[in-house]
Amino acid sequence: MGQIADPTYGARHVAIIMDGNGRWAKKRHLPRALGHKKGVETVRDIVRIAGEMGIEALTLYAFSSENWNRPADEITDLMGLLRQYIQSDIDEFDENGIRLKVIGNYKALDSDIVQLIENALERTANNDRMTLAIALNYGAQDEMLRAVKGIASAVRNGEIDPQEIELSHVSAALDTAELPPLDLLIRTSGELRLSNFLLWQAAYSELYFTDALWPDFDKRELQRALKSFGDRDRRFGGR
Repeated sequence: MGQIADPTYGARHVAIIMDGNGRWAKKRHLPRALGHKKGVETVRDIVRIAGEMGIEALTLYAFSSENWNRPADEITDLMGLLRQYIQSDIDEFDENGIRLKVIGNYKALDSDIVQLIENALERTANNDRMTLAIALNYGAQDEMLRAVKGIASAVRNGEIDPQEIELSHVSAALDTAELPPLDLLIRTSGELRLSNFLLWQAAYSELYFTDALWPDFDKRELQRALKSFGDRDRRFGGR
């Protein structure tokens, strides 16, 4: 059998809700922190694999605006892992042509994390092999609210007639404005919901749910999701 010409099956932009770190640890009688640490290793692997496959944009749901409701020690562990990930992987991002983008209100995080993020954004700004978008302190409803406020401000300033507002104006006001349209949204761990992630962008994306817990998600799982995407007839409501 010959090689698949396009291992992405035409998916330019793939997003993943990375779920199941805690359950992965619980199944092994390990602390949740070790589940999150293993999850970061999976992030590292999947970013490399996605880049090798030729995916243009990979968006990962790392920390939602609702995750602040978790126990304080778990949040501390997650923020520590975020610091380590940015510091340890920025050289590899740059060497492999990966442009980092952050969606969500990341500026509400600790000031040292904000500085690390902004340094990484600046350093990788001209890379064009793949865009890695990390959703931090992100919620889709908050994103849409911020977009609406921005459009309302433009109306108030006389920059746009309210009767001329189109869908494209909303899309352009979202955090993902610079990314290709979302093709495939994957959720791990067997949960069947979007959890306030990319609600506008997912309007006509394909959804794929897998029982694999995020730390167990690997190249084979990604290939299965992409194959499922390639087998679907995307009609966009046209027929």
